[in-house]
Amino acid sequence: MADRPVSRKKNVTGSGSVNRRGSGLGSGPVGGGSGGHVPGGSGSGGFSGNRDGGYGGGGGLGKLIILALVVLLGGGGGLGAFLGGSGSTGSISSNSTTSTINTVGSLASLLLGSGGYTSTAASGNSSWSSKANTGVLDETVAAGARDKYTVMKGDGKDTTTIMVYMCGTDLESRGAMASKDMQEMLNATVADNINLIVYTGGCARWQNTVISNKTNQIYQIKNGKMALLKDNLGDLPMTDPKTLTSFIKWGGENFPADRYDLIFWDHGGGSVTGYGYDEKHQNAGSMDLAEINKALTDGGLKYDFVGFDACLMATVETGLMLDAHSDYMIASEETEPGIGWYYTNWLTELSKNPSLSTLEIGKIIVDDFVAQCGQQCAGQKTTLSVVDLAELTATVPEDLKSFADSTTSLIDKKEYKVVSNARSSTREFATSSKIDQIDLIDFAIKMDNDAGKELADSLKGAVKYNKTSSNMTNAYGLSIYFPYRQTGKVDTMSDTYDEIGMDESYKNCIQKFASMAYYGQATSQSAGNGNPASMLFGTGSGSSGSSGLDSAQAVAQILNAVLSASSQASPRFLDSGVSVDDAAAYIADNNIAPEDLAWKMNGNGDNVIALTEAQWENVQGIEFSTFVDDGQGYIDLGLDNVFEWDDDNNLIANTDRSWLAIDDHIVAYYHIDTTGDANNYTITGRVPVLLNDERADLILVFDSANEDGYVAGATYDYKDGETEVVAKNLTELQAGDKIDFIADYYDYSGNYTDSFLLEGDYTVSGAMSDMKITNLVIEDKDILVSYVFTDIYGNSYYTDGLSE
Repeated sequence: MADRPVSRKKNVTGSGSVNRRGSGLGSGPVGGGSGGHVPGGSGSGGFSGNRDGGYGGGGGLGKLIILALVVLLGGGGGLGAFLGGSGSTGSISSNSTTSTINTVGSLASLLLGSGGYTSTAASGNSSWSSKANTGVLDETVAAGARDKYTVMKGDGKDTTTIMVYMCGTDLESRGAMASKDMQEMLNATVADNINLIVYTGGCARWQNTVISNKTNQIYQIKNGKMALLKDNLGDLPMTDPKTLTSFIKWGGENFPADRYDLIFWDHGGGSVTGYGYDEKHQNAGSMDLAEINKALTDGGLKYDFVGFDACLMATVETGLMLDAHSDYMIASEETEPGIGWYYTNWLTELSKNPSLSTLEIGKIIVDDFVAQCGQQCAGQKTTLSVVDLAELTATVPEDLKSFADSTTSLIDKKEYKVVSNARSSTREFATSSKIDQIDLIDFAIKMDNDAGKELADSLKGAVKYNKTSSNMTNAYGLSIYFPYRQTGKVDTMSDTYDEIGMDESYKNCIQKFASMAYYGQATSQSAGNGNPASMLFGTGSGSSGSSGLDSAQAVAQILNAVLSASSQASPRFLDSGVSVDDAAAYIADNNIAPEDLAWKMNGNGDNVIALTEAQWENVQGIEFSTFVDDGQGYIDLGLDNVFEWDDDNNLIANTDRSWLAIDDHIVAYYHIDTTGDANNYTITGRVPVLLNDERADLILVFDSANEDGYVAGATYDYKDGETEVVAKNLTELQAGDKIDFIADYYDYSGNYTDSFLLEGDYTVSGAMSDMKITNLVIEDKDILVSYVFTDIYGNSYYTDGLSE
């Protein structure tokens, strides 16, 4: 085997114990999905779907070990005078570059040596795919692009009005992130012809003595001072388009300028969810793309750039929508570290030269953001790009249409696996949140055809500047929604595409792809049978006989039964998707049979999973799972990427009984993603916790320079239904922070019962870098180990549990 999936290197240092303490939290599972680590584990529900929009239903752990349906995972400058301190100023620069590593082909190619984690130059794709756009400023303009809305006078004679729409929310109430960014603005030198206007609201408790907790306000920031321009605007929802429109109109009327810049400050959720979470008006939801479009249209201004100091908003959909309003977009493909943009330097540089070009402004913003995140948030993934919207609209839609048509054609020609393999290996953002946003350039490259080449070239042309952290490969500056981890948002996105005027071809493409995933998952779940409890003791999938999915007729019967029996209306995208008969024929020829995952004994006496090359071609992911038997049920310790292979390329059962621990506390751990190869890799995971009594996840990073790993920060987790936007990450943990480690719990029938605190108090005693990650051997209890295989439809299958 030439190439294998990268395995986390374990540092086993001793032994430890795992016990529950106290009563259940009663706040839902921490492992992801409606039933935690094992979706549907609540023992209720049905095929109609779970809260994440997938297909999980009842049955719990036992049933899902037969045929599981699980979606696997993913302010610089001091507070200064503003908060009573001394403050600090200074610019940040970065000359770092990012190497480009692609994950090429299906898992079969990784395991069997025909593909693997390679540089793009060695991937088998043509040379165009290796031309990264990271850290390179492109000042060219494509033929056919419209004239810019903003016309500059030049020679430093331009006036600029910068409007910052700052919904402080929990970023401020928990971490003073908005106050820190305003302090950065206060630290800047702001010239007389630069109007910096900030609209504040959406926060229950501002961490300074200036901003009101009760009413929305408008401030002007200039040279270390804040002037209150409008007070008592009312406690208005910041995610209401009318609130944004009122700010835009007021700013344009009171601060007319040669160019206008608008910055959205808050959380973001990408193309599906849009912008914003108002802590004081949780029921107001977010402001989706259609609502942003309406707010900007009603506001009546044209912008030099629209920026999102928020997560996940650098999408093709956002850019195409914004073209009617702005010349450029500055936004991030990935979740942002909580410190957000660094404001001092670019505001000062613009004040020195009020005619500074937008591309130069954008370059400073991007460079400073990535550099500061690298200094303060080591290990947290960082992306930021500057997109020419005039060029995007002139060049991309036709190429996107051709690419979508060619991708749809592959599915129609029964080559769904080609698309699924490309999609599964494409750079994905906010993986654990399952929002299904991927880098469109990387996806086009992975499809490896002429249509993909043309689309990648036009997208790269529209992205004028792009920079990422070194652990963020294959992020070229623009993402797009493409369903894979869940399909519950396909109909919503189809409506959004209609509202913002996107071409029908791409909508048809995702509907065709989603229909195959839907049918593949429906077939797998409905085919499950057997005694759930027996599966826990190794008498299930490997010994229960054929899955019955080798006949197109049998699969069609299953699908028709599912569709007719459902108490809810079928998703609308099925009407434009693959027919039941075509899907049944394809699924019958391309599926993982549970009996294929039976444990066998190799020549060395090891338990192994032995698949043929054809079987590996239907596998797109593997995770290692451990449950601890505490005498009343199972403590779920999560999913890890640790693998060992024998000389025949068979997967060997992990029997060392060890699991990840932080400072000798065994914790539940969930692998999120892996980038790079065995020589240069980054593995990211999360540990569910209560951080100072609030639900959060610790972010863990293992890389080739830090094989034992380190804690890179934390991110808060929202309660079910509270908001669909994705939280920015915290910068760091502080000495004195109280941490309680959490794990999900299942009864012996495999039903999720609750999430519990694990025994052992923990308080951060120093820097995050002092927190030691190891593996400890569980010696005092029986454990159950299994591997979870994910197929081309997004189904996951547990192997028989091995008792240790």
